[in-house]
Amino acid sequence: MHKPWLAHYPAGIPAEIDLGRHTSLVDAMAEACTRFADRPALHSMGRTMTYRELDEASLAFAAWLQHDAGLARGERVALMMPNLLQYPVVLLGVLRAGLVVVNVNPLYTPRELEHQLQDSGAAAIVVLENFASKLEPVVAATRLRSIVTTQVGDLLGFKGRIVNAVVKHVKKMVPQWRLPGAVSLPQALAAGRHRVLEPVTLAQADLAFLQYTGGTTGVAKGAMLSHGNVLANVLQVGAWLARDMEDGRETVVLPLPLYHVFALMASIVFLRKGSMLVLIANPRDMPDMLKTLASVPFSGIIGVNTLYRALLDAPGFAAIDLSRLKLAVAGGMAVQKVVAQRWRERAKVPLVEGYGLTEASPVAIANPVDVVEWSGTIGMPIPSTDVVIADDEGRVLPAGSVGEIRLRGPQVMQGYWLRPDETAEVLTADGWLRTGDMGTMDEQGFVRITDRKKDMIVVSGFKVFPNEVEDVLAMHPGVREAGAVGVPDEHSGEVVKAVVVRADPELSEHELLAHCRQHLTGYKMPRRIEFRSEPLPRTNVGKILRRELRDAPPATP
Repeated sequence: MHKPWLAHYPAGIPAEIDLGRHTSLVDAMAEACTRFADRPALHSMGRTMTYRELDEASLAFAAWLQHDAGLARGERVALMMPNLLQYPVVLLGVLRAGLVVVNVNPLYTPRELEHQLQDSGAAAIVVLENFASKLEPVVAATRLRSIVTTQVGDLLGFKGRIVNAVVKHVKKMVPQWRLPGAVSLPQALAAGRHRVLEPVTLAQADLAFLQYTGGTTGVAKGAMLSHGNVLANVLQVGAWLARDMEDGRETVVLPLPLYHVFALMASIVFLRKGSMLVLIANPRDMPDMLKTLASVPFSGIIGVNTLYRALLDAPGFAAIDLSRLKLAVAGGMAVQKVVAQRWRERAKVPLVEGYGLTEASPVAIANPVDVVEWSGTIGMPIPSTDVVIADDEGRVLPAGSVGEIRLRGPQVMQGYWLRPDETAEVLTADGWLRTGDMGTMDEQGFVRITDRKKDMIVVSGFKVFPNEVEDVLAMHPGVREAGAVGVPDEHSGEVVKAVVVRADPELSEHELLAHCRQHLTGYKMPRRIEFRSEPLPRTNVGKILRRELRDAPPATP
């Protein structure tokens, strides 16, 4: 096929990556832990962990999973934590034991958590005790056999005891919970250090992650990402975005949560290069984040548009030393022109925008790291990635035409977990992933998104699917009909707007929002509610015409 973008690749970028060097993610990470053993790998809350310590702790946890938890190769382990030192340790340990990682948003409601645990069939979970109360009411409905709890300060050394006491008793951040048989992470690590890990031979085709994403049906599905899928994207992104980052010499700030596929992949990219990852547990706490940025000279940062905007607006950011900064990457949502321009002016490096989706591990298209100014494009296909613009029948359209963005490459998922029919809807027989996004490609290979074929809403980089919000709204007895759409928002890109026809004329916005909070995590919550008296517009088969809800002026109830 014709690949016009190759003629416009920056100097030094290969057309193809070499997947033959490593057999699995475990192989790649074990090599990094040996090569950079005495260098810092992770930094969190003032504590730095070396690659040797990461290696030893992850081996101990892997051995515990095998011997004490009794988990067999291929079983699923859920991780429900923010960005703490525990996350990379546990994640690498799960993979080393031949198990599959199921990343869970710790802000999920019990309803959302129950679905993901049931669907994945997770046999074990590692959960920060701040969120253990959400697990308690649903644990009986799952197949969990092992529960590991951890506290914020567990791997911070002596300081951790103080942190744990403050979190629990001063800040009151740990609701009461009861999970009989649960084991603490320190107990598991201590036991694992006395066990010997049984070698597990992994291949690139072996499943590494069930990474959950929404669907047009509103049901979260597990994208099956193999070791080869994620390893391919690590190599692709490493060649494209990290080409100027030196092995064993960089410090990269990671404020995006590791349960998000973009942050997950980026963390592996830079750990493989021997960088130190600065883990930000709560980027919403801007004063604390600025304090961290001021204390650790950094050369890279990974974020979303809303994070960069928040930094630029923060009064203390003007005093942060950015003289060492080489790379700032934005993904997960569209970068706004004003944010890109302000960042370039303040940081003296561009805000490099990329595009991807969970089903592609996730990056497929990106702008060059030396992009001069914001252009509104999402860039060009990265190495070993084919991209076409196609019509509804799959015919490739000429340059400049609007059609569906389709992509193919070694980073594309194996399929949706236990959903062959939905897999067939997005993966063609010859390996093309139908993204559902509409766009154009110019004669140089630069891609621009024009519209979304799906009704997905993107709130600060997180996907929200309308059917899930609508189902929750419809659960309220005072609601007759409900539609959910995304509307522009200055801060988060989009927010959820609910359009509701009441069955109970006394139903208030306050009451409906209180109902939603019981079932939806924060970013899925409607920020605007419009009540209507007329039925919602629908197709002749009864589907809500969401475009009409978005485009129509507010109705008077």
